[in-house]
Amino acid sequence: MTAPASPRPGVAPSDAVPASARLGGAVWLALALVYVVWGSTYLAIRIALETMPSFLSAGARFLCAGLVLAGFVAARRGPAELRVSLPQLGSSALVGGLLLTGGNGLVVLGENSIPSGLAALLVAAVPLWMVLLTAAAGDRPKPVELAGVLLGLAGLVVLSAPAIGGDIAPVGVVAVICATLTWAAGSFAAKRIPMPGSVLAASAYQMLAGGLGNVLVGLARGEEHGLDLAEVSGRSWLALGYLVVAGSLVAYTAYAWLLRSAPLTLVATYAYVNPVVAVLLGWLVLAEPLTGPTLAGGAIVVAGVCLVVSVSRRPAKAPSRR
Repeated sequence: MTAPASPRPGVAPSDAVPASARLGGAVWLALALVYVVWGSTYLAIRIALETMPSFLSAGARFLCAGLVLAGFVAARRGPAELRVSLPQLGSSALVGGLLLTGGNGLVVLGENSIPSGLAALLVAAVPLWMVLLTAAAGDRPKPVELAGVLLGLAGLVVLSAPAIGGDIAPVGVVAVICATLTWAAGSFAAKRIPMPGSVLAASAYQMLAGGLGNVLVGLARGEEHGLDLAEVSGRSWLALGYLVVAGSLVAYTAYAWLLRSAPLTLVATYAYVNPVVAVLLGWLVLAEPLTGPTLAGGAIVVAGVCLVVSVSRRPAKAPSRR
């Protein structure tokens, strides 16, 4: 996904964007990439973790992707495209840390003890935090939009029931829920702080910062002890390669571009669709069980996306300040 850049001059850093941006083909194509590709990354993470440590594998993923993207930008548009101010570099590092170290890193950690499909379903909390953050900034959510988010929250409660009952490890559930908080905070900040004008350059810096953060956390946890690259399976290497190319270079860049080109509540709907893809792939490839809470919670959160999208697709009106 493209790195989020700061809103254009004269455009309020809120969820209001032109109607053409909401309905444009590029927006829906980028959403489709985030919906499908990111849904599949939960499975890839689970496979990589079979023989790789949590934060170090996440760090390798984003450092590789960031270096490749920076090289691509320099080769295609010239080194000047990567030139940023110190505040822009700091903003990119902050967003990268929140999204990729806190957000993605904690999801990877959580998947050590919970199924990939359940991890994706828990990420449905992201739209709730995003709406609350935008509301705190002065943009009161529409009633239908709020209803959709609350419906997603109800699904989250259903999905968490197995952890409360002791059927799955609570630590994995807590890690993923914490990941949704940091991811929402990073997405919110990306629309309100000075980011590099080049979306690709911003993405590269975010991935490099987030990758470095993951590596430092991994080293602090001692993940390097006992790590033997010769014992990493080919299956895990392929999964890591998929995460670098499809999950980071393609889908993350699309997500970051959406953050400055589409309403935040519309962008957040990926969290409702990813679980459907993740649950199906986990069931088909890893034989992860489809339990009652998983099916019920999944149905509830998917219903919530219909309400949120229905609001975002409506023609934009002149924003009112209430």
